[in-house]
Amino acid sequence: MTVPQGRRSSTFTRLLRHGFTDPSAAERLLESVELAPIRSDPVLLEALGATADPDLALHGLVRLLEAQPAPTARRELLDTLISAKPLRDRLLGVLGASAALADHLARHPGDWHVLVTYEPQDLHPGVAEFERQLAGVADPVLLRVAYRRCLLSIAARDVCGTTDVAQTAAELADLATATLRAALAMARAAAPDDAASCRLAVIAMGKCGGHELNYVSDVDVIFVGEPGNGADERKALQAATRLASHMMRICSETTVEGSIWPVDANLRPEGRNGPLVRTLSSHLAYYQRWAKTWEFQALLKARPVAGDTGLGEEYVATLAPLVWQAAERENFVADVQKMRRRVVANIPVREIERELKLGPGGLRDVEFAVQLLQLVHGRSDTSLRSGSTLDALKALAAGGYVGRADAVQLDEAYRFLRSLEHRIQLYRLRRTHLVPEDVADLRRLGRSLGLRTDPVDALRREWKRHTSVARRLHEKLFYRPLLDAVAQLAPGEARLSPDAARERLVALGYADPAAALRHLEALASGVTRKSAIQRTLLPVLLGWFADSADPDTGLLNFRKVSDALGKTPWYLRLLRDEGAAAENLARVLSAGRLAPDLLMRAPEAVALLGDGEGGGLEPRPRAHLEQEILAAVGRAENAEQAVAFARGVRRRELFRTAAADIVGSYGSEEAPAPSDQGALIDMVGGAVSDLTAATLAGTLRAVVRGGWGDTLPTRFAVIGMGRFGGHELGYGSDADVLFVHEPREGVDEREAGEAANKVVAEMRRLLQLPSTDPPLLVDADLRPEGKSGPLVRTLTSYEAYYRRWSLTWESHALLRAEPVAGDEDLGRRFIELVDPLRYPAGGLGDEAVREIRRLKARMESERLPRGADKTLHTKLGRGGLSDVEWTVQLLQLRHGREEPGLRTTRTRAALAAAHAAGLIPDMEAAILDEAWVLASRVRNAVMLVRGRAGDTFPSQSRELAAVGRYLGYGPGHVGDMLDDYRRTTRRARTVVEELFYGT
Repeated sequence: MTVPQGRRSSTFTRLLRHGFTDPSAAERLLESVELAPIRSDPVLLEALGATADPDLALHGLVRLLEAQPAPTARRELLDTLISAKPLRDRLLGVLGASAALADHLARHPGDWHVLVTYEPQDLHPGVAEFERQLAGVADPVLLRVAYRRCLLSIAARDVCGTTDVAQTAAELADLATATLRAALAMARAAAPDDAASCRLAVIAMGKCGGHELNYVSDVDVIFVGEPGNGADERKALQAATRLASHMMRICSETTVEGSIWPVDANLRPEGRNGPLVRTLSSHLAYYQRWAKTWEFQALLKARPVAGDTGLGEEYVATLAPLVWQAAERENFVADVQKMRRRVVANIPVREIERELKLGPGGLRDVEFAVQLLQLVHGRSDTSLRSGSTLDALKALAAGGYVGRADAVQLDEAYRFLRSLEHRIQLYRLRRTHLVPEDVADLRRLGRSLGLRTDPVDALRREWKRHTSVARRLHEKLFYRPLLDAVAQLAPGEARLSPDAARERLVALGYADPAAALRHLEALASGVTRKSAIQRTLLPVLLGWFADSADPDTGLLNFRKVSDALGKTPWYLRLLRDEGAAAENLARVLSAGRLAPDLLMRAPEAVALLGDGEGGGLEPRPRAHLEQEILAAVGRAENAEQAVAFARGVRRRELFRTAAADIVGSYGSEEAPAPSDQGALIDMVGGAVSDLTAATLAGTLRAVVRGGWGDTLPTRFAVIGMGRFGGHELGYGSDADVLFVHEPREGVDEREAGEAANKVVAEMRRLLQLPSTDPPLLVDADLRPEGKSGPLVRTLTSYEAYYRRWSLTWESHALLRAEPVAGDEDLGRRFIELVDPLRYPAGGLGDEAVREIRRLKARMESERLPRGADKTLHTKLGRGGLSDVEWTVQLLQLRHGREEPGLRTTRTRAALAAAHAAGLIPDMEAAILDEAWVLASRVRNAVMLVRGRAGDTFPSQSRELAAVGRYLGYGPGHVGDMLDDYRRTTRRARTVVEELFYGT
């Protein structure tokens, strides 16, 4: 029939108005013979326009009409469609939301009749109703058809709003239960002897067990079997395994009608490596001895669904006590959070922003948070023992374990995200959790969720809003009720009881929950602006404290800093407004004793942790430090005051360096820990060495100024030795130095010598005066003649000594010599004097090499502390600092004259130069570098954690765990840290024995 152009234009416009995106194609479909009887009926267009995708719905309707077996069947469908609104809404709603169910209806055109029924029991069918609809199905193909028919009715109720997302998920779980029972019945009928010889129970896990299944999802199960009728246990388990495997194939295999869903049994003990079916006693033994924390978390949703009902219920009852004891396991919270982080880390980068289930702020965030709280508090409160996320969240809010406002927001976010997930899967009935990128897909999804005005942008806004809410609350959910419990600002509001609060703090790793609650009360109680800001900050800070090895100390230190700075206008504003400051502070305060001790002496140094003006953890260059210190020395009234200022700068900059080291080692949300740990060691060594040099320069200037005015009677220089000269000082290192002087013209040598000795004595005294600032110990024991020789010599005296009396060990020690303070020209001439000694022409003779080896062997046997574990001693132990350094220094002594790159005081630079010169092969150089960096990091970690220097790992468990956390090992992995250290240093010792000892 030819349609006038004007009418065509009118139809075209009406189609656009009703939401069609391809009006031309829709016009052609409306002109089809099948729709002739109702083509002009306004009800049809109105109903199509109400669907998620009118084009898709119209196309599906035409296909369904074409598939009807006879004209009478087609007429029946059309009459019912126009006259019965429930059918019209359901059928067209499904056709507009699911191309896959439209395909099903085209293959099975009579199935539309299941949408006609509108009885009360049809509104919320349960397992029994679904079992009736699957009854009589004799083979897997027919089971798929019957399953899709049931799915059709569930989807129709869903898209029409008859059921909400929680009810839909429950219906899908009930349909899965009925399907598993039908599949098991088929398997039993196919093997009656197997069925008779065993009892088999199917336990639903995951979303099916929790009564919150998706449209397309693996159905997670665990099988438990027992002998039946006196059968042998081994044969009974074999029979049960055959039945279970057949049942899984019935559901999972692809046929002409596709598959239903995969049945996944990998949550069973030992996963895919374990037997498919176990006895109840075998399950119990595994969970008592071997199960990990996440396996108890998974059991929260365990529910018997098919097979032997008594056995299934016995399984759940037997394992339930173990589930509710899981929170008592060491590192329980950390294990759960680590599992969550691992899931996020495995998401491909290109998908993480679209990942609805596993991404940050996704469904899994909500589920993990709720399950964590259930496991902690479900021990004592049975009302929390629900497999359903939303039911459990409601119970947590009712019990005060979660704030009511937070629970409402989280409930809304979870419902939106699950609804979006359902609609995404419903379209093709494919298992996916990625939000599509195609505009047409987004438009259909937005409209299906009721977003009819600008559906694409509205969907994106709602999705991001709910994701943001879920992410924010997931991070704070565990901690905020603790503050509500102590702040008591809203009378009548349900809140954590004292016992529940202590329970939660213990789960978080607090050893003294009562003290922690007192600190929280002191920080968060009251109605002042300060308390309000603290209540905003603390939920996040508590999470960072809990991520450390010592949350108690972190919280205590935070209270001390807050008490000291609470009245300053900038402190809380800094933590609230500058993104990195709060996290940096939490890391620093909970990482050990050194950094907090430095901070407590001058709490205003907190400002360094921010990223605004005056903040920043980048170490300051030596020139800037010297400029600041020398300027202050010039203003000081006396030497004591000048050096006190220099030591104050040293304390502040030590804190800056320690904070940068801790933050870099722990990583942050914005900047993960670097993979190159050597960069952190170089940063610390360079910063502390520069700071020590600047402090000595300022002290020297103050002493000279206080005793002699502007000019000392003798030129004076300080030569850095050992780690100081090598730019490798740690936090607890002494400053190894030599002092050299040269009388000025016309000055008597005795007078010059007395002045130089007075300078040295006064410098050492001032740097060790009792003070709130850490002392700087100056060690001159590497001087000629050691402790028996004079503290300071003239350059001429050094020259005479080295020419006549120098020993091999002194040439060895001079490899690290570098001027650090005082007269630059004198320092340069001292280096010119010693260069021929440390880089001898022709290298070392064989006797000198043997002497160095003897010295090293004697040091290993005599200087290692009695009872020390040589495999864990960082300095003198196997493959430790001494081994690597002596090996590199021997190469410098032997080849330094002909290889300029070896003429450096720095170990790693010399090692790299030796490698570049072909003196050390690639692998051996890498092994030595790795061992040296690791041993240096351990020494720094010990000082940061204990507040005092040490060359071995701490024996106290919390301190040892804190060292592990600094080195990148999570809770419960201290053993791995020690094993890795031993392995790394053992490999280094093998290289040392080859390169140093020649064995």
